[in-house]
Amino acid sequence: MGQEQIMEKVLDILKNYVKDPALLEKATPETHIIKDLKVNSARLVDIIIKLEDVFGMTIDDDEADKVATIGDAVSLIQQKAA
Repeated sequence: MGQEQIMEKVLDILKNYVKDPALLEKATPETHIIKDLKVNSARLVDIIIKLEDVFGMTIDDDEADKVATIGDAVSLIQQKAA
């Protein structure tokens, strides 16, 4: 699965957790999930769990702690899928 496909799936997942979906329209890999998208930390945990389900992988706590931006999530998924 390519980076663009992963990015699309990540954005699709984020839609369910972002209070203002319009924020996703301008999202880039550098978009900070908590600061820019206004997602609280408890919701970020839900997002990590959903990423595990959608991509069929396990993300441990240390890896999850490093997910701050959309690009971080995409990179982590790419690394684990390789």
